[in-house]
Amino acid sequence: MARFTVLVADDDQEIRDGIEIYLKNEGYDVLKAADGKEALELLGANEVHLLVLDIMMPNMDGITATFKIREEKNIPIIMLSAKAEDSDKIHGLSVGADDYVTKPFHPMELMARVKSQLRRYVQFGTYEGSQKKIVIDGLALDEEAKEITVDGAGVKLTPIEFKITELLMKNAGRVFSINEIYERVWNEQAYNAENIVAVHIRKIREKIEADPKNPRYVKVVWGIGYKIEK
Repeated sequence: MARFTVLVADDDQEIRDGIEIYLKNEGYDVLKAADGKEALELLGANEVHLLVLDIMMPNMDGITATFKIREEKNIPIIMLSAKAEDSDKIHGLSVGADDYVTKPFHPMELMARVKSQLRRYVQFGTYEGSQKKIVIDGLALDEEAKEITVDGAGVKLTPIEFKITELLMKNAGRVFSINEIYERVWNEQAYNAENIVAVHIRKIREKIEADPKNPRYVKVVWGIGYKIEK
């Protein structure tokens, strides 16, 4: 069985050490950082499969670190913060985080989210299905390579963004409600999912649409949800 390495970045040593205990009990290798700058250094020197990243840290905060990480890597990022407001969640997700956990949290909730994100990451990176390709106008999805191209140019999507695009492309013409998208991509019951899904849709549009405000592919059906036309 493959071993995964999780990098935990938080300026609170007790939180770092506590998360480490639970992660090791689940069989993960653990790296720890006290701020975003140290996290980037560890990420550059080690193979890391998932990050648990606090937002409020000295030297470099989690938002800045995530922005820099997303310039090169698509590994899952779970953000931690004491702030529970939707605006903070949206900010974190908009720069590339895949999930968000509000402090204080139950350790087993975090472990469940770690497992879920790693499961999607492995499926995203090592999927061995058919060589089927789905092509909708200039948008193409290669199921074997897990790649998206637009007019022949590769597009770098996070695992969550890829799963949403894949869902819509495989069901072209069908309208999915926000809750349906959340439950099928995140594999958990939807609760206050509207902003989370909307942020990811916006990021997808920024990457695949020539004009995100006048989308060619991902369409909104007002009051219902989203679809990709056949």
